[in-house]
Amino acid sequence: MADAPTIHVHIVSAEGELFSGAAAAVFAAASQGDLGILPRHAPLLTLLKPGEVRVRLPGGDEEHFFVGGGALEVQPSRVTVLADTALRARDIDEAAALAAKQRAEEALRDKAGHISIAEAQAELARAAAQLKLIQRLRKLRG
Repeated sequence: MADAPTIHVHIVSAEGELFSGAAAAVFAAASQGDLGILPRHAPLLTLLKPGEVRVRLPGGDEEHFFVGGGALEVQPSRVTVLADTALRARDIDEAAALAAKQRAEEALRDKAGHISIAEAQAELARAAAQLKLIQRLRKLRG
């Protein structure tokens, strides 16, 4: 029996490469909605919103990553994630995400802080996406 087809995945950010390897599927939070990418997918270029990128490995296990935004390029045999910021989901600091969420909410309420409303909204989106990913992974392990 032939091996199931795979797609090569690269996940990189300014800090460096987080993942490079074969995958059975990739799932990502794109700016226009969630995507599921399988081998031989049609070419695509899209922006990513803060959230999870999930890589299903050929054996069925999954790797989970958080990206703070960026771009995703799909070619029939390759997926490249160029993230503004990225980290493995297991490395998310829940206390730091909660603190960032609180700071952003306070900045939006005050409207006179040291950061702009757009920066506060972006920080709030990143922190909320990190916390959502932490909760989702807890349910999976539960």
